[in-house]
This record gives sequence, C-alpha cells and structure tokens, in this order.
Amino acid sequence: MYSIEEIKELLAAFDKSKATAIDIQTDNGELLSIRQKTAKPTVVAAEYAAETETKTVPSPTVEIITEETVASAPTTEGTPVESPMVGVFYAAPSPDSEPYVSVGSSVNKGDVLCLIEAMKLMNEVTAEKSGVITEVCVENGQVVEYGQPLFRIK
Repeated sequence: MYSIEEIKELLAAFDKSKATAIDIQTDNGELLSIRQKTAKPTVVAAEYAAETETKTVPSPTVEIITEETVASAPTTEGTPVESPMVGVFYAAPSPDSEPYVSVGSSVNKGDVLCLIEAMKLMNEVTAEKSGVITEVCVENGQVVEYGQPLFRIK
C-alpha cells in the first residue's frame, strides 16, 4: 500500500503530465487508478508564428445625432408590412424568377409580396391593403424576425 506522501507525489506528477489516466497495480494486487475528468488543452508552439499576419480591427465610430440630422434624414413613407414569423425572406418564387414586387409596384389587397421559409415550408406574405410599394426593407435570402418590417406600402 502507498503512503499518503507517495500518493500526493504521484498526483502532483500526474497533474503536471499530459496524461489523462493512469493505473498502478502493486505487488500484492492492489490497484490505484487515477483519471482526469477532462483532458487539459495542449498548447503547441507554432513554428510559423513569424509568418502570421497582423490584422487591425477598426475602432468603433460614434455618431452624434442632433435635431438637424434627424430633420435631414430620409423619411420612409407608407405602412410597414411586417414579417408574420421568423424565417428566410425570398422576394421571388424561385431563384431565376423576377421578384413578386419591387419599389414602385402597385399591389392590391391579397397580392403575394414575398415568401418566408420556416421549417422547410414556404409561407406567402400578402398585402393587407392596396397601394404602391415605397420601400423593400430586406434583401433576398436574409433571415427575418417576427415583426420585422419587410416592405412599406403607401
């Protein structure tokens, strides 16, 4: 049998090593088994460290919004058509088809404006009122959230 000091020394050596498990059997048949729950990460020095390039991250910009900038900002006209669900926005029925609508298109109540794919199902989004599309707020293939504006109709 091992003494407490011998076990402490063994644990210290095991902790410093890269091993994740060790089994020791004594002459009289006793088995001492030590396991780490998770392996320690191994850090390998890269020989090509001098070849790596340094990338600079642009510093954040701060924009001060004043009454003048709000007054000069473009105003969006029309009633928003919001996404009824989370999904992927598609402006056309297929990749090689023309979009259902674009800015300036006249629509009637009930016309299909776009598709939203959710859980492999294509869901049509229709106009809730007649009018003219004044803005397309999202891009084809973009993931949209529930309530996110898709179009504006005036």
